[in-house]
Amino acid sequence: MSQTSSKQWDAILIGGGHNGLVCAAYLAKAGKRVLVLERRAVVGGAAVTEEFHPGFRNSVASYTVSLLQPQVIADLALERHGLRVVPRRINNFLPLPDGQYLLAGGGRTQAEVAKFSARDAERLPDYERRLEVFADVLRAQALQAPPNVGEGGWLQALPALWKAGKLGRQLQRLDAGLKQELLDLFTISAAEYLDRWFESAPIKALFGFDGIVGNYASPYSPGSAYVLLHHVFGQSNGVKGAWGHAIGGMGAITQAMARAAQEGGVQIRTDCGVRKVLVEQGRACGVVTSAGQMLRGRAVVANVNPKLLYEQLLEPADVPAATRERMRGWRCGSGTFRMNVALSRLPDFTVLPGQGDHLTAGIIIAPSLDYMDRAYLDARQHGWSRQPVVEMLIPSTLDDSLAPPGQHVASLFCQHVAPQLPDGRSWDDHRDEVADLMIATVDRQAPGFADAVLGRQIMSPLDLERTFGLVGGDIFHGALSLNQLFSARPMLGQANYRGAIPGLYLCGSGTHPGGGVTGAPGHNAAQVIAAEI
Repeated sequence: MSQTSSKQWDAILIGGGHNGLVCAAYLAKAGKRVLVLERRAVVGGAAVTEEFHPGFRNSVASYTVSLLQPQVIADLALERHGLRVVPRRINNFLPLPDGQYLLAGGGRTQAEVAKFSARDAERLPDYERRLEVFADVLRAQALQAPPNVGEGGWLQALPALWKAGKLGRQLQRLDAGLKQELLDLFTISAAEYLDRWFESAPIKALFGFDGIVGNYASPYSPGSAYVLLHHVFGQSNGVKGAWGHAIGGMGAITQAMARAAQEGGVQIRTDCGVRKVLVEQGRACGVVTSAGQMLRGRAVVANVNPKLLYEQLLEPADVPAATRERMRGWRCGSGTFRMNVALSRLPDFTVLPGQGDHLTAGIIIAPSLDYMDRAYLDARQHGWSRQPVVEMLIPSTLDDSLAPPGQHVASLFCQHVAPQLPDGRSWDDHRDEVADLMIATVDRQAPGFADAVLGRQIMSPLDLERTFGLVGGDIFHGALSLNQLFSARPMLGQANYRGAIPGLYLCGSGTHPGGGVTGAPGHNAAQVIAAEI
């Protein structure tokens, strides 16, 4: 039997991931009484740091910092609450099968590119300036709701977007050619866009990797150019496009957010999942917890994948037919297999032996766009790529709090794997086999790597879903495809963070501007909710 709490909250948030904490903190700053309910024993959602082998800690799912909004950092005083981000010394290291390599960042990208193509090196500054123009457009719209278009696609919303506040001013500054190119970026493949600029396979691989991160697709798939752009609009410590590491791992970000929220009066309950959203007379009015407690609030705010909200936490009869249909077609599954490994020593790469700044970089094992394409096609047929794409970070090169002295931790972000295996197979039966393959893939580039592994933590797509509620293992709460962006995220008529029924709101990555540890959806949703409750 359900127990009913007599207290009425202004807002009850489902899920204590980073966007939920951000939303809660802003609502508290607006004077609201806020309760956050988190199913796990620790807040942070997919941005948490945990010990996975005795003496070794690392970020469990999300693993690097760039997209976190500077305004959120400032407004919530996250640095005062313990957040410290340090830059990578080199952004990326791309080992190649012919004994060569490419380094990017640290002021050396152009010289590195010139090793492969003088023409590409000459064009690189123009490419970077062009992307920066478009990244500024994304930054301008990240912290505001898109037009809440009710009919037609978001392309029909472009006239409204053109006039929409800060974003509109940014768009109006673009000449006709740049406006056309920006539109192209939303529709064409990463490969097609990069082919316009560069001729060398390693350079295209370096930039094209961003087009498939968390995107179960080929770099030749239409729309992958936007995913590339999505990953470059961030900044770290005031440097646009830079990537950094949060000292203490990604959990340091969400712990700082939790402290900021609690300082404002937010109550956070862990080990407290939500069984269902209460709906009375067509309005969301509270939740029932997994333990059966009934909690009432003027607003229910879901920081979960929209598909999970509408298909698991609400009764079908309470969800409008159009929303049910949209969720049936909501595309999830980022093709991600996530690992952490404890290392007795640093890896030694054949193409660049010894220690150095390259070991602080994102190490990309994917030497060409064709390699990435084959990895995707193989995963679709077989269930996982037998020559996978792996990005490895070794955060302990920047943060000695993560491992014992002289030892290290590495994050492996691996693609492509099928969100659901073909032929009814379960990831539980293949996770160790695929983990062995991922380690072997790194070992081919850095012989002895496998022997240095002391322990490992494995997250298949199924593990990511069970642990963090990432449906299909989707790190973005829904693919960043053209029909799931801006005014169509999560669906037309719900782009302003208001849910399908009164009293229900969404604040997670399944809303604008999408996935990554940005804090933007939480910030934006709070502005809407605070004005209405």
